[in-house]
Amino acid sequence: MPGVTHDDAPPLADLMPWSVAAPRLGRDWPAAPDAGSLRARWDALMKAAGPDREALFRPSRARTTRSALGQLPGRSGGTERLERADGPCPEPVRVLRAPFDEQWLIPDHRLIDAARPELWRVADEHQVFLVETADAVYATSCLPLLRPARVRPLFRRPGGAEPNLAPGLLEHLAARLGHSPAPVDVLAWILAAARPDLTVPLTGDPGLWTRGVALGHRALWLMRRTGERPKLPGGRRPYVRAPLPARPVSLRYDRDEESLYLDGGRISPVPPEAWDFEAGGLRVLEQWFAARTDAAEPGTLAAIRPAAWPQTWTSELLELITVLALLAEVRRPQARPTPAEPVTAGGLRAAGVLPPPDRSRRPASVLDHQEEGPEGQFTLL
Repeated sequence: MPGVTHDDAPPLADLMPWSVAAPRLGRDWPAAPDAGSLRARWDALMKAAGPDREALFRPSRARTTRSALGQLPGRSGGTERLERADGPCPEPVRVLRAPFDEQWLIPDHRLIDAARPELWRVADEHQVFLVETADAVYATSCLPLLRPARVRPLFRRPGGAEPNLAPGLLEHLAARLGHSPAPVDVLAWILAAARPDLTVPLTGDPGLWTRGVALGHRALWLMRRTGERPKLPGGRRPYVRAPLPARPVSLRYDRDEESLYLDGGRISPVPPEAWDFEAGGLRVLEQWFAARTDAAEPGTLAAIRPAAWPQTWTSELLELITVLALLAEVRRPQARPTPAEPVTAGGLRAAGVLPPPDRSRRPASVLDHQEEGPEGQFTLL
């Protein structure tokens, strides 16, 4: 992270004014590490009737099988009350379920207590979501479900239109830096520079800005996992050295061997930096493994899982080890540029950039299409 240290760094909440609380599922079964289990859970729900369907659904104050809900924006799920539904499972979508843990979700409004439709309206291939948690910020191309968290989309409209940045910020930075940064460059700088108190030191030094943005873009690439697959340098790619069992129940790390053991299965080399990588005070690899192996309550939809460890999970685990090891390098203190020429909150206020106008803290209006409401009725937004 660029080490710009001064007492008047602007808050992230002012630099990216529009934020939304992360969606709240209200029940665990509509999300899973594999899409096949979600389709099987949906089929089991559709085969049940009456009180049995209601019990399997796990009703809450916000959702029951009698709740009337419209479609999620951009999705094709049904809108009839769930107690009468009999259609196929909506196609699962990729979501960020926990830090660095991409899973799958059934994108059906009737299953989710607080779906945050305003996020779904701007979720497309151009979007990047900045996720603000108590101890860190993350970036993802998937809809984030981390809780508690605030989600700050990079763009306020679909198609990468209207950056979610304080009006005038890009122009002010361009005047200081001598070139016009792109919205994604500002996001990259935020990833590199954001402090634990969620202030973001900014700089007007072009060299420092370039180094910080490059560091942030590398973090962004690793977090989004887009494009070329990451690789560890020097032939250090992790491999499965001993076959993983069909149903592993324990995970341990041997620091001397740099080996990760899933029962008797072994993966190596696993750098200590990957094993030690934490989010929210928990080891990411342990959290990822627990999400796939912790026992679910028998007889519930969440208990419908793969009969054996899928090969795709092994591939995802090998990539996650690589991502965490490389991100640990990005986070090292010696990667931080030397501070210079701060762009302060006071300077931004004097320039009229801060505080951002109230309208920038609200979602943009979407008026170009209809969305299907409850029972097939269309709602004009």
